[in-house]
Amino acid sequence: MSSSNNLLTAFQEYLHINKALEVNSIKSYISDIRQFFDFFKEQDILKLQTTDIFSFLTQFENKRTLNRKLSSINAFYDFCHKLEFTNTNINIPMAKVPKNLPKYLSFEEIESALKAIDRSTLIGLRDYALILFLYASGCRISEALMAKREDINDGWLKIRFAKGQKERIVPLAPIAIEAVEVYLKEASMQSEYIWLNYRGTQLSRISAYKIVKTYLNVSPHVLRHSFASALILGGADLRVVQELLGHSSLETTQIYTHIQQENLAKTINEYHPLA
Repeated sequence: MSSSNNLLTAFQEYLHINKALEVNSIKSYISDIRQFFDFFKEQDILKLQTTDIFSFLTQFENKRTLNRKLSSINAFYDFCHKLEFTNTNINIPMAKVPKNLPKYLSFEEIESALKAIDRSTLIGLRDYALILFLYASGCRISEALMAKREDINDGWLKIRFAKGQKERIVPLAPIAIEAVEVYLKEASMQSEYIWLNYRGTQLSRISAYKIVKTYLNVSPHVLRHSFASALILGGADLRVVQELLGHSSLETTQIYTHIQQENLAKTINEYHPLA
């Protein structure tokens, strides 16, 4: 396995088959590694040392960009080591990045936007149901768009196309289920998928983004943050929220504890006589 093209192809297959990553994630990894290959040109990638890799990484001043490149490089060398293309398993620690609080909306903000939707049309019924569905389930937009009619059963939503293809089941609020049922009842288009465009084909990510942006002026992912934030502020256990969101690591979910702390501080400042 010598040429760069062969390594890239093998790595791509590994990400798809062994890691079961989504198409967009795989494209991002391959793009990063191709850039990494181009930087070293004719040098043997499998014989590089950590100091060599640092020379590539120093061009990225933004720590988030740096960590993304580093994540791809570490994954690539881990793959090469596992398949015994190299005896060296390079694993460079990530740069520390200040954690930003995820943007989220209050229930009142979402409720206000929902009331403004004209539900006298099929498109309005769909948009209303989609926003409720995202807020009630906390699923990623890619997961929502892959949802089929049969995936909603007895008050539960089966998410079969989760990140990394890990199946999970989450309870779905009755009001969201009712909104989906009303929309599907009015839709004459036949499809196994729930979310469709006006032509009756599967709704695209761009279209879903535009729908949420139109009514709430945020991306669909903010509704996922809003779902998690509402649970945390309501006192939900962090591990339960982790399970509902489909996070593989509790560390990913812990960012929402900052919202809880912020809310506690706000409460003291508002109501405590010494504040």
